[in-house]
This record gives sequence, structure tokens and C-alpha cells, in this order.
Amino acid sequence: MVIKVLGSGCANCQRLEAVAREAVARLGIDAEVEKVTDFADIMSYGIMTTPALVVDEQVKLAGRVPSVDDVVKILSAAQP
Repeated sequence: MVIKVLGSGCANCQRLEAVAREAVARLGIDAEVEKVTDFADIMSYGIMTTPALVVDEQVKLAGRVPSVDDVVKILSAAQP
């Protein structure tokens, strides 16, 4: 599973990355968490606000920092 955190590197983007890493640790899954800060790459996902969470190339949320529990639910639903 590839998880991408889209954002400029602002405080909210950093918090979303930490939340995503915590959710991966809670689930004990094999996942790679990447930070995407390139504006052109971010725009290619069609989002208008950051931070955003992308799981296996599908945008799961944008414009807010969810709780760890929310991300756990998102990642659990995305597992094969």
C-alpha cells in the first residue's frame, strides 16, 4: 500500500503525515508513506485544498486533518 500526503509542508500537512504513520503503526500493515510537495504533482490529483491523503492513487480526503481513528478506517477499507 502506498500512502501519499499531499501538501506544501505546512503544519497541517506535517500533522496529517504523523496521523497517517500512526494509523499504519496501529494496523501493523506494510505501507509506504510519502510526502508530495511538488505543486504540479499535487494538482494532478485534482484537489483544491491541502493537506490531502491519497491511498493507492485514490484521493481519500482533502482540506482537513482527520483523527488517527478516521485514517485507520480509511486504510482498513482500502486493504485488499
